[in-house]
Amino acid sequence: MTQLDLYYATNRCHLGKDRWQPSGYGKKFSDDGMENLRFGRVSLELDDSKVQKHLVAQVGELGAGDGLKLMDYLSSKVAKARIQAYEEKLQNDIHQDSQDARLGSAALFQDVQQAMLQSSDVLVFIHGFNVSWQDAVANAAALQLMLNRPGYGDPKQKVLVLLFTWPSDGQALPFTSYRSDRAEAEGSGAAFGRGLLKLRDFLANLRDRSTQGQALCGQNIHLLCHSMGNYLLQHTLKRIDDFTPGNALPRLFEQVFLCAPDVDDTALDDPAKLGRLHELARQVTVYHNKGDNALVISDYTKGNPDRLGSAGAARPAALHQKIQQLDCSAVVQGLVEHSYYLMGDINLDLRHSMDGVSPADPMRRRLRHPLYANVWLFG
Repeated sequence: MTQLDLYYATNRCHLGKDRWQPSGYGKKFSDDGMENLRFGRVSLELDDSKVQKHLVAQVGELGAGDGLKLMDYLSSKVAKARIQAYEEKLQNDIHQDSQDARLGSAALFQDVQQAMLQSSDVLVFIHGFNVSWQDAVANAAALQLMLNRPGYGDPKQKVLVLLFTWPSDGQALPFTSYRSDRAEAEGSGAAFGRGLLKLRDFLANLRDRSTQGQALCGQNIHLLCHSMGNYLLQHTLKRIDDFTPGNALPRLFEQVFLCAPDVDDTALDDPAKLGRLHELARQVTVYHNKGDNALVISDYTKGNPDRLGSAGAARPAALHQKIQQLDCSAVVQGLVEHSYYLMGDINLDLRHSMDGVSPADPMRRRLRHPLYANVWLFG
């Protein structure tokens, strides 16, 4: 048996009497408001042999590594997981952002910083529609295990996943449940934005201290948004812009991955949506799949325009030079059609980007699109 530790932030309501040692998190926003964030660590006890079996399983044209079946196994372990939230001492009559107090965010950032000092990048992960606390933890834990598979990626480099989970427990049908989750994603965008502003301030403080002789770790922070998590990200950008001086958003991330994004295919053109996302990152990559039935449902039964996660951006040539697209349609089939970022060589492609491998490197299964320099075909 081995222990997997996963860091998290959430604006879900806690379950149980003790908010600092909850039994889990529920379907509603925190009782302190939708923007209220709790930070913590969840620890799972895992059977190494069962984990390894899924990490090496062959999945057709996707190669080795079945992250979806691994997620199913991990989901069965979440109920018995140990959850420890970072305690906070706050004055009820003063807003959190104005208090001189030890906040959970600061404690989490300090613990994550220690991991980064041990050669670990951090990947912030936002899940999509219809995801419970249990499934969110299993999803993030599977992502962390897949990205750290022995023999894949830079052996000297590790990746730590930090989960942001929001109250997304709707059902694909009826229509009202999908709309409810979109409303909750919109509200949660402000909460995640608050978290990123806290991160901005923490990093700024580290840079100030580095001028006084304290060394920086040299590691990178990345962001992966899946499905409706990309819609949440749209509303995050507005919150960050509202509280950022000057004309540019802070560059917080090295790589941003938009996986099966459930947003309009024109979102990256529109400054009111994701049009300024490139300001947050050194590079942005969109992963899409024309056979993604979950997004077809979003198109035709939910009344949405064409989805970015189906055929990619409507105008690829008009995108900012930092933005690339990877069309995964040729290799993604069946049950993995919407969560392929957890699978085989597509997951490895994420890791290559984090390791700084050139998009055109022969070790990557990428072919240049015949018409667009910023579009790649996975094959």
